[in-house]
Amino acid sequence: MAIADRKSPSDSKGWGFFKLPFRQSGNSSNTTSTSSSASHQHQNQSNQQVEGSKTHGSSSVSSVARSLLPKRRRLKLDPANKLYFPYEAGKQVRSAIKIKNTSKSHVAFKFQTTAPKSCFMRPPGAILAPGESLIATVFKFVELPENNEKPMYQKSRDKFKIISMKVKADVDYVPELFDEQKDQTAAEQILRVVFLNPERPEPALEKLKRQLADADAAVAARKKPPEDTGPRIIGEGLVIDEWKERRERYLARQQVEGVDSV
Repeated sequence: MAIADRKSPSDSKGWGFFKLPFRQSGNSSNTTSTSSSASHQHQNQSNQQVEGSKTHGSSSVSSVARSLLPKRRRLKLDPANKLYFPYEAGKQVRSAIKIKNTSKSHVAFKFQTTAPKSCFMRPPGAILAPGESLIATVFKFVELPENNEKPMYQKSRDKFKIISMKVKADVDYVPELFDEQKDQTAAEQILRVVFLNPERPEPALEKLKRQLADADAAVAARKKPPEDTGPRIIGEGLVIDEWKERRERYLARQQVEGVDSV
């Protein structure tokens, strides 16, 4: 019995010793689940931040890419970026450029130059319908070379710029359009002046001659009055053919009356 009494306390202590870990394991499981959920939330937040940064980064990259892409032009120019002039010192020379509206709306354009005192354009601006084109003529006075220097072909500081703006179909062209709506204008192209030797045949000079001839023909066609295909009206609305017919009937009647009187 004494042995049994001595064992009972040790047995109770043993159960008590083993009960503690079970109580701790329950707390540890709660702690583990809490920590795991916190870790999961942190991971979700990190993923969201990474995804947000990726989205922001992709949007910023796309915006940069769009800014680097060339802007779509409304006009097609021929020549594309140069204005060729025959070099004739002390004279006024001409250049020509074909301008075509390649957009789906009406477009107004206007010339600008760094040398307004020695250059002018005809027309200085216009409105083109979709697909419409014209040949503009540019006039420039060529100054005499200083100190009898030889002409420096293909070198000039003068430049031209063409600006454009979308307009409605019923709008008439006036230069003030570009002053009133500056935020809607766009620079189409900067054209550099290039002089050609008129005594040396080359493709650019031959093309310039053809364009100038087409421009002169277009100007002459606009100045020519329209042909009158209808009958001409004289007096109080009598048609010439009808007047001739009445005149012939009158003369015939006079002849008949003269014969009867005889």
